[in-house]
Amino acid sequence: MTTHTSALIAAGLLALAGALPTKALAEPTSYPLTIDNCGRTVTYAKAPQRAVGLGQNSAEIMLALGLEERMVGTAFWPSKVLDEFAEANAKVKLLSTEFPSFESVLAERPDFVAAALPSLVGPNSKVAKRDDFENLGIATYLSPSTCLDASGAKDVYGSRATLWTSELLYKEIDELSRIFDVADRGQKLIADFKAREAELRAKVSTGERKLKYLFWFSSPTPSADAYLGGKNGASGFIANLLGGANALDTEAEWPTLGWEAIIAADPDVIVIASLDRNRWELDKPEAKIKFLTTDPAVSQMRAVRDKAIVVMDGQAMNPTLRTVYGAEEVAAQLRSLGYLK
Repeated sequence: MTTHTSALIAAGLLALAGALPTKALAEPTSYPLTIDNCGRTVTYAKAPQRAVGLGQNSAEIMLALGLEERMVGTAFWPSKVLDEFAEANAKVKLLSTEFPSFESVLAERPDFVAAALPSLVGPNSKVAKRDDFENLGIATYLSPSTCLDASGAKDVYGSRATLWTSELLYKEIDELSRIFDVADRGQKLIADFKAREAELRAKVSTGERKLKYLFWFSSPTPSADAYLGGKNGASGFIANLLGGANALDTEAEWPTLGWEAIIAADPDVIVIASLDRNRWELDKPEAKIKFLTTDPAVSQMRAVRDKAIVVMDGQAMNPTLRTVYGAEEVAAQLRSLGYLK
């Protein structure tokens, strides 16, 4: 993550922390609590005491709610934990930065597992299915933002027919805060994000040019197809929030395209992800920029020639706690480039 990225995220989270209330704004949870979660009715008998966060978004929401003392493990981190949560996160065992084994999760004797992606607890999960946990008396929760239709999709991520909005994030924060009986903290987090989203929308003049954005997450190699943010995912939300649109016209959550098709999309702005996982060389933003500016064909794209390339925390391209931060980050860079006022 760039220094610029860290500074922007730090400022937002410090403002969030300073807004925490001195008294509760919501009623305590009444158990048993029943929630309809991704088409599944789940009942929580009591507030979890030994929780595991599978996926960075689930873990960071729990950390943002101040639940580190009730967390016994986390896994699957595309990026490093936010600096503001580093001290709290250090108290929680890291099971794996990638997919953990089912056995490693069970070894922590969890009573609750929250997952950011279906690939972590879904029907084709690389870890375990929800039934595998629930048959052992371990309650589960899956991020509402990733409950997608995978039937007919080419990959496990599925497709999204309508644009993702932050209301799904607020739903997730609210439900997790009620599951843990800290609803007051959840409402303050939601209020902060809503205020920041409204401020960002207000700063984008409707008279400005409607930019087309391409969001490049990563690629295994320069010659391989690129993983891109689909038009209705978090990337499309960021483009919409900034008064523009995604350059891609596909409902796939993470479409993969060759560079001929990307060139044909002719974006005004290319947003490249910065990832800390180091799975591929092109996870690094500098490697992406080198490819964009030196490849004979790709370097002739209008956005590349105009130097309309901005860097964003890759986790913000997922529908997560960080998505609004990512929009703020892109907006700041575009203003410095003269694309936004």
